[in-house]
Amino acid sequence: MIRNIEKYLLDWKDRKDRKVLLVRGARQVGKTFSIRELGKKFNDFLEVNLEEDRDIHNFFTASLNPQEIIKKLSLYYQHSIIPGKTLLFFDEIQANPDAIRALRFFYEKLPELHVIAAGSLLEFALAEIPSYGVGRIESVFIYPMNFFEYLQAVGSKDLSVLIKQSGVDNPIDDVFHNRLLDHLKVFQIIGGMPEVVKTYVRTNDILQCQKILDNIIMGYIDDFAKYKGRTSPLILDEVFKSIAFQAGGKFKYSNISNDKYTTYKNALELLVQAGIAYKIFHTSARGLPLGAQIKNNKFKVAIFDTGIYQRISKLDLSVFVVQDYNSLINKGALAELYVYNELISSGNPRVRPEIFYWHREMRGSNAEIDYIISIAGKIIPIEVKAGTRGAMQSLHLFLKERDLDLGIRFSGENYGIYDKIMSIPAYAVSNIHDIKFK
Repeated sequence: MIRNIEKYLLDWKDRKDRKVLLVRGARQVGKTFSIRELGKKFNDFLEVNLEEDRDIHNFFTASLNPQEIIKKLSLYYQHSIIPGKTLLFFDEIQANPDAIRALRFFYEKLPELHVIAAGSLLEFALAEIPSYGVGRIESVFIYPMNFFEYLQAVGSKDLSVLIKQSGVDNPIDDVFHNRLLDHLKVFQIIGGMPEVVKTYVRTNDILQCQKILDNIIMGYIDDFAKYKGRTSPLILDEVFKSIAFQAGGKFKYSNISNDKYTTYKNALELLVQAGIAYKIFHTSARGLPLGAQIKNNKFKVAIFDTGIYQRISKLDLSVFVVQDYNSLINKGALAELYVYNELISSGNPRVRPEIFYWHREMRGSNAEIDYIISIAGKIIPIEVKAGTRGAMQSLHLFLKERDLDLGIRFSGENYGIYDKIMSIPAYAVSNIHDIKFK
């Protein structure tokens, strides 16, 4: 399966000014697979798993000199490491903090060697190593597969090309539009975890995909035991499930329990650090930067994958099978979560994207905007809806109050313009990055 991240990895490979690269993301999103695919572009590739090969940990204890380290690694693996020809991959690098500290010296003393690293729960290890490599190490973030990657995986690359070529002035033909919505229903159900998509491609069986998702969820829950020094695995499990049940609305710790506020807060921060969940802060959005106008105690929380979400939420899949997409998009938070994850995964993988929301809570005058982002110096409000212009009061109100030129609505409808609101079909979320703003 081809991943979008691969073009960024190839760009890193060919750059003269490259730094040591950290590939970051949650468990089982495809970090190791993508790096192994990159390894095929080199004359030589050596994978060093620091969780499996505990014997080599003392290689990083005596000295952090890269020349000494690669000499020992070459002897241990009986494998030459040649700068300019070899890709040296440290997997599960979080298992050895000294190996993380050594990365900066590869850049300083052996810059001609391509060095890349990845790991599960890497964020926790990095948080405990102040200044582990600022200016010497760069990061790319990888997420579950997005809809474009899914289309290519299931053999519908031509449809992904159609989406890229589409726009308000070039809407997609109704036949292909409906076909894409059918694909989108399946994708929102199974999500973008690579193993799940691979299973669907092989079996075309959604029920089989559900079993794989259950196994992945159990793997995450088992992983919670690794956090036991920080908080209780049972508390983490409670918060994890509550994120799904509170999806689409303001997250409230009191919905979990009236007790242990601090404990639940710490557990949520751990899940966010692990890349399993994202906080979406409220912003007043009266100017840029949007992040300067947030309320730290007012936020929504999104799970990183729609397939994981639907399994935890125990959604009735029979409803999805028989109803059309326009009927489904207003049911629950699944479509809203899908749009959020598409916005993240289709952005620049070198930076963490900033996505916010807005909500006015006033008696008789409630209004909410699902997401607010900034593109090319413009504030862009986004709603995820199925209705026509009559159902967009909040978006019209927000545009008027903030004196903005453009709002976006993602829905099951084809492209269209309603006054200042651009309607974009939900399968084309990533096209938002290609919009030309006045």
